[in-house]
Amino acid sequence: MACVFCNVAAGTLPANIVYQDEDVVAFRDIQPVAPTHLLVIPRKHIVSVNELADSDAALVGKLFLTAKRLAAESGFAESGFRLVMNTNEDAGQTVFHMHLHVLAGRYLAWPPG
Repeated sequence: MACVFCNVAAGTLPANIVYQDEDVVAFRDIQPVAPTHLLVIPRKHIVSVNELADSDAALVGKLFLTAKRLAAESGFAESGFRLVMNTNEDAGQTVFHMHLHVLAGRYLAWPPG
């Protein structure tokens, strides 16, 4: 597999995994921009939001519900967290496997960069 995140999901590339089930994998970002910086990915390879099909609606919902669960379990749900999904290069997407960033642990200014 050429996709880095597909390799993480398959277990062939090491990652600091914090949650996984049959549909999603969540792991710590190797270049964090906040004290807590997790990535939640679908096991299914989807390049970006632009490639989503109507049949992916439940999977996208599961990405967000997983982020909610991790925020509650990690103790930052009440203080706040940010969810970010970049789409393509101009938005900052560098790995072309759709993923949800979960950022927490410091004040996150608005608007973002």
